[in-house]
Amino acid sequence: MEVLIRLLQAMGPDNLIHRRAFNDLSRPAVLSHLIRVTFPSETDTPESFARRISELRIPWRRLIELAIFAPQWARHVEHALGWPGLEEAAWWIHAHTKDRHWNVPDEIRDAWRAEISERTPLSAEDLLDGAVDVAWFQKAYHSLGPERWSEIYAAAKYASGSSGHRRAQLYADALLGRMERQELIRRIREKRNLDAVRALGLLPLADGEARDQDLLERYQLLQEFIQTGKQFGATRREKEQRAVAIAMQNLARTAGYADPLRLQWAMEMKEVQDLKEGPLILTRESITITLEINDEGEPRLTIHRDHKPLKNIPAHLKKDPQVVQLLVRKQSLEKQVSRIRTALEQAMCRGDYFLGAELQTLMEHPILRPMLQQLVFIIESSPSSGKREAGRLMGYPVQEGKALQFHDGRLVPIAKNDRLRIAHPFDMFSAGEWHLWQRECFLMERIQPFKQVFRELYLLTSVEKVDGTFSRRYSGHQVQPRQAMALLNQRGWVYSPGEGVRRTFHDHNLSAWVTFLEAPFTPVEVELLTIDTVFFTRRGEWEPLALEEVPPRLFSEVMRDLDLVVSVAHAGGVDPEATASTIEMRAALIRETCAMLNLTNVQLQGSHALIHGQLNSYSVHLGSGVVHRQPGGAVCIVPVHGQHRGRLFLPFADDDPKTAEVLSKVLLLARDSEIKDPTILEQLLA
Repeated sequence: MEVLIRLLQAMGPDNLIHRRAFNDLSRPAVLSHLIRVTFPSETDTPESFARRISELRIPWRRLIELAIFAPQWARHVEHALGWPGLEEAAWWIHAHTKDRHWNVPDEIRDAWRAEISERTPLSAEDLLDGAVDVAWFQKAYHSLGPERWSEIYAAAKYASGSSGHRRAQLYADALLGRMERQELIRRIREKRNLDAVRALGLLPLADGEARDQDLLERYQLLQEFIQTGKQFGATRREKEQRAVAIAMQNLARTAGYADPLRLQWAMEMKEVQDLKEGPLILTRESITITLEINDEGEPRLTIHRDHKPLKNIPAHLKKDPQVVQLLVRKQSLEKQVSRIRTALEQAMCRGDYFLGAELQTLMEHPILRPMLQQLVFIIESSPSSGKREAGRLMGYPVQEGKALQFHDGRLVPIAKNDRLRIAHPFDMFSAGEWHLWQRECFLMERIQPFKQVFRELYLLTSVEKVDGTFSRRYSGHQVQPRQAMALLNQRGWVYSPGEGVRRTFHDHNLSAWVTFLEAPFTPVEVELLTIDTVFFTRRGEWEPLALEEVPPRLFSEVMRDLDLVVSVAHAGGVDPEATASTIEMRAALIRETCAMLNLTNVQLQGSHALIHGQLNSYSVHLGSGVVHRQPGGAVCIVPVHGQHRGRLFLPFADDDPKTAEVLSKVLLLARDSEIKDPTILEQLLA
């Protein structure tokens, strides 16, 4: 603090230099650089800062510039000026400023990124690409008020090295209704301004009955922008498509949707109306091309010549404009399927709620309906029944979303104001019915859009309950730094310098932390990373929480992320022993398969399947798939994944080759008398 104050006094009336030129050793440039790299120490409290500022009579506008220029001091400035909301406003401007080239040291950028991730669920890349946290802005603006906000607005130029701050100002103007809708539309259509595209979704929606029409017109304008951009090169098209994706996120938040996909589902309902009523058929000469959505919700293109199927579209038709349009439509539908599948899994992990009336509306979507029908929903609360009873009502949506079907076939009606969510395995486990749902899913051969019923579940161990606040189940595992960080980043984890990696769950106001023995270094500066502990804190705090206070669903998903990292990025290239949850899932598959096929010579014992065949006895490791004769040595059975994928039923879409391999070997050896392969028989009879 004392160093900062001396620097501010030395600056005098000079302006802060936010972008220092190469080898610029001028007095203002050097002082500005030193101000930016000065951080509060543990003893530099906001109270002591306020006293020193008052004694030295540093101008209040210079303090505002300091808060924007070096936001690590924003909390102290807020206290000194008595402006509640100033700190949030400073970080909001930094989060929404477009600047990839400001020469800020990496360790400072990492510290700022960690601070921003505490305040918004948006990723750093989404923010840089133009996503906007509307709730965060409203919180800061209403705390400050119009007059104080105007001072922050004027100082926004100190948040970037060029004109990147104008994006944050544009977004703020749009959120406050200071931008004319027609002016934004003019910029979009005439200048194809990407910031205007993103800001379109931030304008307040029209009131009353005009609201829905306003929302639909903005959505259609964004789709029109994509269509009219096809004339440009690939690089520009990619930038424009990304801008539209961000604009959809902004529009969804403004309209009150939980995520842009829900908005898109609502808007796209009309776009797939033609496919809902029947397939699209295009006839050229004797060729008939049909695009339809099958019973699994997947787009399917079929080609016939004189009623005889063809594998591919004839070459002379591939440039036909209507054929090209049909192919583009199919690709768009395939991307939509992928997005919907991901969104449903994230909704389960977050615990998003669906009203009964909303579920019934979603069931009208030809792509959503087949996916929803294969997922177990739970009624969280119902006005017509007690909460305790409602929390145990689970089932697959049937009758167009008007009822849930239990694993035993019973039906429970869904009221329009019932609150439902996609059930997590912990819900089935705590109800004591997880194995029953697994059996029903297997017997009915359900293909779920993602792992739900057979998802790995991670519960607190007795050791973790004794330790209280720290989990050491992955302690000592060494992982490849780059690969581990890439996997964690994909799942929303952020690296915090000198501390570890953190994932913030904003809905629960919690942060999960993973520490490493090499914490003082960045991941690329060490040969390997060794995992130490996992713990949880309240968002923005440092005191570890008792693990039993962490919601079980959240705890399980965090450990699932770590399980993936340990398995995929293991220092040895592959983890030879699968984790306990994976083994339990494979054991459940083997148990249900054997019951369905009436195989009585397979026993499950720990991490092995013991098989008593007619030619010999065997053990198959459920993690590695290694086969041993009993007594005897290892049996080499080599899987051919490419040929067998899709032929063995697995009750989820993201089929696991290793699970398929283990299950295939168990079934093969359980009927060893039917084996014809001479290389395998030679080993079994040796």
